[in-house]
Amino acid sequence: MTDSLQAGLRRATVDDAARLAVLGAAAFTETFGHLYPPEDLRGFLAASHSEAAWGRALEDPHRAVWIASVGDASPVGYLSVGACKLPIENLEPGAGEIHQLYVLATHHNLRLGSRLMEIGLDWLQAQGRTPLYVGVWSDNVGAQRFYARYGFERIGEYGFPVGRTVDREFILRREGPIQRS
Repeated sequence: MTDSLQAGLRRATVDDAARLAVLGAAAFTETFGHLYPPEDLRGFLAASHSEAAWGRALEDPHRAVWIASVGDASPVGYLSVGACKLPIENLEPGAGEIHQLYVLATHHNLRLGSRLMEIGLDWLQAQGRTPLYVGVWSDNVGAQRFYARYGFERIGEYGFPVGRTVDREFILRREGPIQRS
């Protein structure tokens, strides 16, 4: 049986753009693909999880991405954090955001999500980012519970477009020093 001790986490580089494009598309499709018409999903993945999109993200000095792998296998999870880009009125100039946190279902229960989250929170704190935000699909109760363990609370919502479909997303916020669960 694989355990979290065999899982490696490392900071992604521009050379990881292709790996993240494959992983990002797979993770998004696995988690949310059933919600969208195929053409909407294809368009979203082409725009948000292309190698070029990941290349731009990895070159952004205000953003950091980590990859989780188990053994010598392909990456099974990732985290992207950085400056907040959510549609928040009167957004604080130093606000940070958990942009994306995904672990493939075959590797859930290895604490990879928690390990990635802790690395991301440490990085955001070292960058002086405060407060912190995250956008979560309104029906993703498990993710909402996960973020609540780190002190995030719902403060609003917005529409997240995937093609012609617009999802209802909650905006969660937390202040102060990192709280460990």
